[in-house]
Amino acid sequence: MSPSHQPRSVVLVGAGKMGSALLKGWLASPLLSSQITVIQRAPSDALQALCEERNVRLNCDLEQIAGSDVVVLAVKPQQFSDVGAFLRPYVTHETTILSVMTGKTLDTLRAMFPQAQACVRTMPNILATVGRSITPAVIDDPTHGVSKAYAHALLEAVGSVEWIGDEALLDGITGVSGSGPAYVFYLVDCLAEAGRKQGLPADLSMRLARGTVAGSGVLLESNQTAPSALREQVTSPGGTTAEALAYLMDSKTGLQPLMNHAVTAASQRSRVLTEA
Repeated sequence: MSPSHQPRSVVLVGAGKMGSALLKGWLASPLLSSQITVIQRAPSDALQALCEERNVRLNCDLEQIAGSDVVVLAVKPQQFSDVGAFLRPYVTHETTILSVMTGKTLDTLRAMFPQAQACVRTMPNILATVGRSITPAVIDDPTHGVSKAYAHALLEAVGSVEWIGDEALLDGITGVSGSGPAYVFYLVDCLAEAGRKQGLPADLSMRLARGTVAGSGVLLESNQTAPSALREQVTSPGGTTAEALAYLMDSKTGLQPLMNHAVTAASQRSRVLTEA
């Protein structure tokens, strides 16, 4: 995070799983912990200890956060109305609102904080907990370069950032990357179970499945070779992998049509939650 893109003051509202992942990412980055304030009702002992150790303000008087550069909303969507109402008096025209809430649109954010400099809607995934989220983000006014830079710097601390121009794309993105880690975790379970059915001890089969999926991810990231080309490299004609892929690549019953259905279901559910 370069100094020119570094917000001077950041308020994190909500320190659950995602909020805590963001906080840990910031504390591991050049962002000074003295610039961070956390607002969390009934903070855990671990959060209190972390804030004390790293000089992070916790549950200060709200007057102290007035005019902060960035307010990050990491609360449950159903808490937004109450939380927004008590925050609104302390948001100024110099404040960027950065939301990681599901289902709350840019119009909803702007209606709550009409005086904010800009509103950014973003959706980190669970991989933020290990600094590997791929995070889509959209801003309601692209002319506010400073707001976009602040948001980018904060999100980049927990992975990579993909800026999009159309908020409607977030529903499809939810189906691919927002929910995607769960698909991969389930793949590991299925692969391990398939191995167990071949007579492998359960613990060995799980280690093999976890290691195979994790190692494949490292290989994917280590070069720019297309996944299809990598697949072909390990598929000998008439061999064992080709035999298995004949099932997985079946146009009607294989993995692709199944994945199409899964991503469509997740995307449609995201639209329903956004419209609620």
